[in-house]
Amino acid sequence: MAASFYWTDEDLLELEEIDRTPALPAMRPIGRVERESSPGPAGPHNERGEARIVLDPSLAEGLAGLESGQRMMVVFAFHRAGTFELLQHPRGDAGRPKRGVFSLRSPRRPNPIGVTVVDIVEVAGNVVRVRGMDAFDGTPVLDLKPALTKEAW
Repeated sequence: MAASFYWTDEDLLELEEIDRTPALPAMRPIGRVERESSPGPAGPHNERGEARIVLDPSLAEGLAGLESGQRMMVVFAFHRAGTFELLQHPRGDAGRPKRGVFSLRSPRRPNPIGVTVVDIVEVAGNVVRVRGMDAFDGTPVLDLKPALTKEAW
């Protein structure tokens, strides 16, 4: 069963009848991913390369405390994802049995949000140079968070 990336007004009215929880706040990107590697998906073959996370300059002060050598979580939008199916072949490989979308790292999900942990290479102004970013060039970045180790909890 395929579903649209966007909810229609009719869908939202139907949800309101079922679910009385408060609406989630709208999210705006705080920046974007820039990478010079291939224009294709940054799968395992590109994760080792470097990318830059370019923040809106008005948010640069929020990078204070981030340093080279630290690990950071990047929350981003799968802006090219389109529709989703609840059961998918891992990595689109029809030779592998389908699994539930919540057991996969597929970008095709009910809420097209991705999370990855990266290594910080450098922080300069409103740009964070990272290693391990598995997203397309131009991907909207929604948030950055420190990646805490188990010991830090």
